[in-house]
Parts: sequence; structure tokens; C-alpha cells
Amino acid sequence: MIRTGIGYDVHQLAKGELFTIGGVDIPSSFGSVGHSDGDALIHAVVDALLGASALGDIGQFFPSNDDTWKGAPSSYFLADAVKRIREAGFEINNIDATIILQKPKLEEFIPQMKYNLAYSMLIDESKVSIKATTTDHLGFVGDSSGWAVQAIATLCIKNEPSCT
Repeated sequence: MIRTGIGYDVHQLAKGELFTIGGVDIPSSFGSVGHSDGDALIHAVVDALLGASALGDIGQFFPSNDDTWKGAPSSYFLADAVKRIREAGFEINNIDATIILQKPKLEEFIPQMKYNLAYSMLIDESKVSIKATTTDHLGFVGDSSGWAVQAIATLCIKNEPSCT
């Protein structure tokens, strides 16, 4: 049995904020505004995992109105989501994510993002795909006032022959 979930997250960009994507600090004059570290890549992956396992969404477990999570590293949310899906009897088969950001360019940072996500999820890097695209200067992404991430997670039932 294969289960699939979709995650989506958007954050505002502002000058003077730290810009963390996939656990990598990106050199930039602006960064992601968020209650935690604002890492929309990890937030979208967490929602995709929780959705595929029908366990809910990131806001149920880490609400933005709870000061416990203020400034928290999103890698904690990811490790928690992975623990929850494994306890529910699932394993991660594949993660695919697209970062939608006008600037800066991310090509040189993507290998470290893949490593960080795979490490946090305790899976092989070959099961993680991360891509980046722009909106060709259209909309809130194009004018650099925000950024977005779409992610999809494919899970399989533990110990099933097709779960490799």
C-alpha cells in the first residue's frame, strides 16, 4: 500500500531576517519571516508526511501561537513528524520538493539541503529530491516579498515487500 501527501508553505521575506532553507543558512540581505525559523521547505515536507499518513498537519503539533516554538529549528518538527509516521506503521519511500523563490539562486545549496533532510528523516539521500524555480518576476514571489514551497511525500507500509 502506497500513501501520498502534499505539503505547501509560504513565508514573507523581509530585510534583516535569517534565511534558512532545508537547514542551510542562505547568504542574503533578506530572510524568511516565521514563528519558528521560517524554513518553508521543511514545513512543506512535514505537512506532506503528515498528510500521507493522515495524521494531521504541522499546525496541530506545532501551532504558531505557542511560544514554545518561537525561533525553533524546523529540523525538530521534521524529526517529530518522521517519528509519528513510523509509529503509525509507515516508511518514507520518496520526498520531492520545489522551492519557489525569485532570488537568491539556490543551486549550490541544494546538495546540503538534501543531505540535511535525509539525515533528519533517517533515509538515504536518493529518496530526497529538491528543486528550485522562479516565477519570472510574477506575483509576491517575483517581487521578492515572499517565497513558497510545494512538497510531496510517498509512504509505504513498513515491512511490505514493495517498501524498499
